[in-house]
Amino acid sequence: MKTLKSLLLLIAIGSIIVSCKKEEAVSPARTPTPYYVRMTDAPALYSAVYIDLQAVEITGNGSAVMLNTTPGIYNLLNFANGIDTLIATGSLNMDKVQQIRLILGPNNTIVKNNVTYPLATPSAQQSGLKLQVHQDLQPGVAYYVLLDFDANMSIVEEGNGSYSLKPVIRTIETALSGSIKGKVVPPGVFATIVATSGSNSYSSVVNANGDFVIAGLPPGTYSITVTPIAPYNAVTVNNIVVSVGVTTLVGNINV
Repeated sequence: MKTLKSLLLLIAIGSIIVSCKKEEAVSPARTPTPYYVRMTDAPALYSAVYIDLQAVEITGNGSAVMLNTTPGIYNLLNFANGIDTLIATGSLNMDKVQQIRLILGPNNTIVKNNVTYPLATPSAQQSGLKLQVHQDLQPGVAYYVLLDFDANMSIVEEGNGSYSLKPVIRTIETALSGSIKGKVVPPGVFATIVATSGSNSYSSVVNANGDFVIAGLPPGTYSITVTPIAPYNAVTVNNIVVSVGVTTLVGNINV
């Protein structure tokens, strides 16, 4: 009798194990997350800033994924005032992005006063430029991340007259931010624009036509201050509401 009970118990346990294995076998795989990395830049006081981008790597959940990168030499100043470019895409089987790593080649330069200077990139060709992100992902939802270089802050002139790249880069989840767009008139007047909300400030400059865009702004209410060159006067515009995924138009600002 004991032998029969033991046999029945073994059969029951075996059935449970087989059932669990079948359930595991039919469990749906995680839907990959489409991931897009774009690059933009704040205007800078150089004629050109060239970086030699070779690869983009994503790290999360203890693993690293190399994205499909468009390698090449990029002039960061081509992507100012709301212009950006797609540099890498991929599908991620992870629920959190912790780091984006940019791997650069050796051909990095800047142009200042019509003279081209080598731009040293310490460790960027070996370990890469590492950007901490900490972004949660939902399966099957596309995510767009904007890398916002600040060329003015990123380039350091050394004592011997050489230049080094010590990048200051904001990572912006574009689905979680908005922007402000406007125009300073009369056209052709150089001006800086600073958007302020609470203790946070974001800046840009106008292009040759007087247009400006300040992107990657967290939602909130902003004031913008336009500071033109003399003899024009500074102007402040208040109560500008920025919403997620929306470009707020402020129209013409007369200085």
